[in-house]
Amino acid sequence: MKAIALLFLTIILGNNCQGQKNIDSASAKIEYTANSRGLYNNIVVENKTVFVTNTRNGKPVSNSLTDAQWNALIKEFQKVNLEEIPSLKAPTKKRFHDGAAMANLKITYKGKNYESQTFDNGFPPEKIKNLVNKILSFSKKEE
Repeated sequence: MKAIALLFLTIILGNNCQGQKNIDSASAKIEYTANSRGLYNNIVVENKTVFVTNTRNGKPVSNSLTDAQWNALIKEFQKVNLEEIPSLKAPTKKRFHDGAAMANLKITYKGKNYESQTFDNGFPPEKIKNLVNKILSFSKKEE
């Protein structure tokens, strides 16, 4: 009987800790910006809402994320080591000769900013690639 009670408590406490991770992730603000002479795209994800701006002086269009979309984003967010973000190197250099727009990722989490170096739009560093692609998937639905 004690073993069953212990197992039950372990499962309940494990689920509560996992829920706490999601709450912490919900307090994050993730911003992706890509721009060049003819392109501007700003995507901000915060608290289950996506704000997409496609012109420099435009107003953002907001859209609520579904629970499935939010959970997928949280899953990718939790895989990223925030402390590594500023030191990640861009895998390509097309932005140096107008071959791609310049892009960067900025995450504000627990009062601290983590901002990537500039990289080519569509070619993020490998360690943030899945997170960036997930964010970009939200903006495609807005266009």
